[in-house]
Amino acid sequence: MKSILVTGCAGFIGSNFVPYFLEKYENYHIVNLDLLTYAGNLENLKEVEKNERYTFVRGNICNRELVEYIFNTYDISGVIHFAAESHVDNSIKNPGVFIETNVNGTFTLLDVAYKYWMNAPFKYKKKYSGKLPRFHHISTDEVYGTLGEEGLFTEKTPYAPNSPYSASKASSDMIVRSYQHTYGMNTVITNCSNNYGPKQHDEKLIPTIIRNAINGNTIPIYGDGKNIRDWLYVLDHCKGIDLVYHTGKAGEVYNIGGRNERDNNYIANKICEILDQFTPKDSGQSYMDQITYVEDRAGHDRRYAIDATKLENELGWRAEENFESGIVKTVEWYLQKYNLF
Repeated sequence: MKSILVTGCAGFIGSNFVPYFLEKYENYHIVNLDLLTYAGNLENLKEVEKNERYTFVRGNICNRELVEYIFNTYDISGVIHFAAESHVDNSIKNPGVFIETNVNGTFTLLDVAYKYWMNAPFKYKKKYSGKLPRFHHISTDEVYGTLGEEGLFTEKTPYAPNSPYSASKASSDMIVRSYQHTYGMNTVITNCSNNYGPKQHDEKLIPTIIRNAINGNTIPIYGDGKNIRDWLYVLDHCKGIDLVYHTGKAGEVYNIGGRNERDNNYIANKICEILDQFTPKDSGQSYMDQITYVEDRAGHDRRYAIDATKLENELGWRAEENFESGIVKTVEWYLQKYNLF
């Protein structure tokens, strides 16, 4: 049984990843380290809370003593690092917590892993036949900045973060890179496009549209609504992470994108169209009537789009959901959450 530390499992992507991973593999014990900030909810992990191969530890990734305790107690043989502050609006209002969690927290995890794995060569040479345990850092396409009307982010695109959030993630990426190049750690980094699907926090765009629509409130869209994102269904992302963690080349970066570029106008209108079908208003009016345009966000990147060719060609990953299929599943999940479907 291999014990791996997976941080931030009570959040959106982590809480989708853990059930998927435990069901697929019988030889892993997952230790979930999560502070349970406002964005974390153990209700997201109800389906695995009684699983003997799952352990929850509440705590901060910046707490070095706690991280060391976890490594020593559970003999951690790998790390998949989701935990992060991730909401751009919040990073604009309070950047300090993003630097503390995303930069210092990642450093703490890396340094503890380095000392635990690399300073015990005989122990790990015997246990892993010379192959060091893996540290997998989950990052974002926002580190690359913004695109014009054409082009895609590749793994060779220069970093150009434009928000405190993306700057903190870019910084953490560089720290991970440095530990591989300086100390020889077995690290991989994945930069993903915008995730959507079940269990996403209400503050994000798609849950906000759904919640405001069914509550009869205005649906706020920044600026002219023409900001474009490449949308990735969360389970497709989880499968990509699994593949990179097990088969990715040490020191490499892999971009995970759904090849589903959609602007915010399309997102809002598509969700309203689905709601019109699933839970039509008594008045016969469309939910689209609730869409309202608000002042644009400071430093709002115009377009993101990921080229996932490297992951597709080298490791054989493919996104299984297109946006039109994935968004229907997503709306259904939220309507069930709100007891409306």
